[in-house]
Parts: sequence; C-alpha cells; structure tokens
Amino acid sequence: MLTDPSQPASRPLRAWQRRALAKYLSTKPQDFLAVATPGAGKTTFGLRVAAELLADRTVEAVTVVAPTEHLKHQWSLAAAGAGIALDPDFRNGDGITSSDYQGVVLTYAQVAAHPTLHRVRTERRKTLVILDEVHHAGDAKSWGDAIREAFTPAVRRLSLTGTPFRSDDSPIPFINYEPDADGAQRSRPDHSYGYTDALKDGVVRPVLFLAYSGEARWRTSAGDEFSARLGEPLTAEQTARAWRTALDPSGDWLPAVLQAADTRLTQLRRGGMPDAGGLVIATDHVSAKAYAKTLQRITGAEPVVVLSDDPKASGRIAEFAESDERWMIAVRMVSEGVDVPRLAVGVYATSASTPLFFAQAIGRFVRSRRPGETASIFLPSVPVLLGLASELEAERDHVLGKPHREKDGWDDELLAQANATRDEPGEEEKAFTSLGADAELDQVIYDGSSFGTAAFSTTEEEQDYLGLPGLLEPDQVRALLRQRQEEQLDVVGKRETEAKSAKAEEQAREQAERASRPQNVQEQLRKLRKELNTLVALHHHRTRKPHGKIYNELQRSCGGPPTAMATVEQLEERIATLRSW
Repeated sequence: MLTDPSQPASRPLRAWQRRALAKYLSTKPQDFLAVATPGAGKTTFGLRVAAELLADRTVEAVTVVAPTEHLKHQWSLAAAGAGIALDPDFRNGDGITSSDYQGVVLTYAQVAAHPTLHRVRTERRKTLVILDEVHHAGDAKSWGDAIREAFTPAVRRLSLTGTPFRSDDSPIPFINYEPDADGAQRSRPDHSYGYTDALKDGVVRPVLFLAYSGEARWRTSAGDEFSARLGEPLTAEQTARAWRTALDPSGDWLPAVLQAADTRLTQLRRGGMPDAGGLVIATDHVSAKAYAKTLQRITGAEPVVVLSDDPKASGRIAEFAESDERWMIAVRMVSEGVDVPRLAVGVYATSASTPLFFAQAIGRFVRSRRPGETASIFLPSVPVLLGLASELEAERDHVLGKPHREKDGWDDELLAQANATRDEPGEEEKAFTSLGADAELDQVIYDGSSFGTAAFSTTEEEQDYLGLPGLLEPDQVRALLRQRQEEQLDVVGKRETEAKSAKAEEQAREQAERASRPQNVQEQLRKLRKELNTLVALHHHRTRKPHGKIYNELQRSCGGPPTAMATVEQLEERIATLRSW
C-alpha cells in the first residue's frame, strides 16, 4: 500500500489532475469519467485515485483494464513507481495471483473471454476498477456486455480516455448519457481536459501538419490509365486509389515525404531536441518492411520495425523509447497509451482515417517534456485527413444515434470510404495497379488554419517550413507561420498586380506561342490545377471555409465537371472567379 511520500503518486500533480482529484474525492462516486487529451497524464491521475482509495480503505484491490498486452506492462511499471503492485501476467486459465500484488492488469479481450471469472474476483474484495481508454469497451457488443457483467459489483469504477467519441452507436458501459439539444444521447464526462487547455498549460506540444499533394497515376484491371491530384475534390474511388498510390512503397511519393520528414528530424535534433525520434505509421506489414528499406537508404541506419504479431513488440518499443535511434516504423502497435515521449516527427502512411484512430495516432507525438518542443506530422493531402488535422483541438463526445460524420463540404460516399479502416489490402486494392505519384508540399496546418505554399518553388517551400526552429512556444509558431503566409500573400498580390498591368502583353505572347507550337495540354492542366489549389488554400485562410466547400461553390458558380475532369478553359474561368471573390 502507498505510504512512502517520496513515491511519484505523492509528488505535486498538474493543475488539471489536482482539479480532477479534488472533484473525485469530494464525493467518491461509484462511476467517474475523466477525459484528458493524449499525453496529459491520465495514468498518473488514475494511480493517484487508486492510492487515495487504498490508503483510506475504501477499496482493498485494484483492477486495471487496458486495450493491449503492451499497455498492461506499461500500467504495471507505472503503478510500481507509485508504490502499487499490479500483476500484468494474470491469466484467465490460472485465475490466481500472488498475495504480494494489490491487483491485476487485464485487457478488454481477456475480460470478454471469461467475464464470470472476473466478476467473482471483483465480488471477493472491495475493488476499484480502472477502465483505461474506456471507449474500447464498445468495440463489440460482447465486449460491452462482458465489461458490464464482470465489473458491476465493483465498489468504485474510474473510466479514463483521451477520445470518448466513437464512430458508431455502441454504448460504452458505466458512462452516463444525457439528451442533447437534438434529442440524441451524448456522453457526459465528470471532468474534461482538452488539447487547447493542455497546450496553454504547456502540458502538450504544438503540432504542425505538413500535407503533401502530388499527381497520382494508376492502371485499372481493364488496362485503362487514370491520374488525379491528391487534395482535389474527387470521387470516393479516385480518392481511395490516389491515396493508395501515394502510399505505394515502390513509388516516388512516399520516399520523397520520408526524405522531407528525416530532414525535419535533423533540424529538430540540431535545434534543441537532440534525442528527437520519428515514427512512421504504416498500413500493413509488407509496407512497413518496404518503408524500412527506404529509410535505411536515406539515413544509412536501419530503423526499428514493430509488427503487431511480433511477441517482442513491447520490448522493441521500450528499447526505442530509451535509445537515441532516429526512426521507428509500426503497424497498429503504436496507439493509445504507448509512451515514447521523444517522438517529435511522424509520417502518417496509413489509409486508416476514423477520427478515433487519427486522434490516438497524433496523441503519440504531443507529450511535452520541456518548454518549446514542437511536433511535425507529414500526411497525404486528402480532404478527410486535412479536416481532422484542422479539428485537432475540437472536443468530441460519444453521441448515440448520431455517428461522427461531419460533412464540411465532403461527399458522404467519400467519408464512408475514408472511414472504412482497412489494415490489409482488400479486393479494392487488387482492382488497380499503382503507376507512381509525385510529391510536393501542398499546405501547412496549425491551430486550425491552413497556410498555403504558393509563392515559391517546392524546394524553397519545404526548406522554409522544415527549417523552423526546434524549440518554439505555441504563440511563436503561430507568429512565424502567419509571417510566412503574409509574405506569400504579398508575393501573390504583387504578381497579380503585375499580371493585370501586363495583361495585353501576356495575351499577345500566349497567342504567339500557341501559333508557333502546339500546346502541351498535360503541363497546362497541371499548372492550372496547382494555381487553383493555391488560391483555394489562400481563400480558406481568409474565410475559414473548408476546402471542399470552396471547390463545390466554384463548380456551382461556373458549371462544368469536377476539377479532375475540367478543361483548360473551365479551370481558367474558376481561377478568375475565385480571384474576384
């Protein structure tokens, strides 16, 4: 039992942890839901509650339920540091543990496999149950039923999560739901601590998202070849195929992005974070191993690869966390609760795009160790990901009867496609062959705002953003990005003024060029599409309208097909219309 005041649980808590603890101890309710942004310290808070309840004999035992085997051991280590002995190796088959332990750590799957066993254990002693990342209790109806069956007899239940929302209607056990203004049932936390508050308090790092676009090309099983630009409004099928083509290990897009990410990692290591690490989140095992070869060519060092079916995965993660190695590549293993504080650069190289997965993935990079540290996430310029990046600071609850599918100008079919997380290639991927994709920096997203990259060449754009200082306070990041944006707006404005004054000369020159040689339609279309994308990004910055909504308004105003199928004349008309706005 915790009696030593030198133990971590007795050390000063963060302000939000003190407020939450005071709220909890004032009533000691049977059920309490604490929602805190990833990296804020939910584990420390949970163990402090456990220590208090053990000390005053409100409870005699502690049961922690976590999503994965890796987190079972992480919880056990953290509890040991707080003076609480929890058995991470408890097995359903044995059903026993040493009396030296004050409790056990389980997984949700383990409870679901034998809920009666865990109900009996809970009934035998006054037990505190800590449900870590409690939204997992709704992953399947059987899981929710098992958690409810096993832990209804608990004297106290503490639910913790960084992301209480789900994309479905599966209710989460022991969570209170109340009707909202629309009549839907909304989860009600007892204490909330969001990313915005944590950023102000210096508990988490500011996150910059560097979105990369590019022309993707593929061939269907029928032999037809197509191309589309990442970031443009496309059909669900076009978006899925362009996205998959960009992530193809044998193409050019991913290696270029990995090179840029490694450059950023070097900048951070030189600029105040000497042990900064990088993480590539891959879709499947095959891609992860291929990405590792690419990174080895770029850096000259073999990265750490963590696969979900590797029994040594937890050890590899722990070793990487304590090492000075540059890169780790993981498939599904690095999710909620995995603690590698030195991670500062991420490459989101997966097709998974539910709000829950995205929030938890980004949560691996936000834990702050010292003032001024920043995180940089490289990702495909896909509407659903850009939207999630822009809404990083949004606080969501779990709403029954109203799944999280905000449109913001996106097509319902596109969102359904993007939110269908697939960890292994399926029939859709077999229906086409990737031919390649170019990569270029499209925009930088920070604090919900998009900063375009229009005014300079691709190399200059990247170096300007990749070379940001390694240590910056949130306000300094915002000021630098705004300065960059203002410089670009000035350049674009000057160019527009010069273009207007020389309009007649340009028209004459263009006519002469058209008369002297045939137009290269492909180059012209590519140039116009990039110009349109740039103007849309700038218009978004001025009006805060989502990119998809701007594209849709242009299409309605000017008529014609989507951007990917528009002609030169139609693109020129849309550019002129957008400039008039």
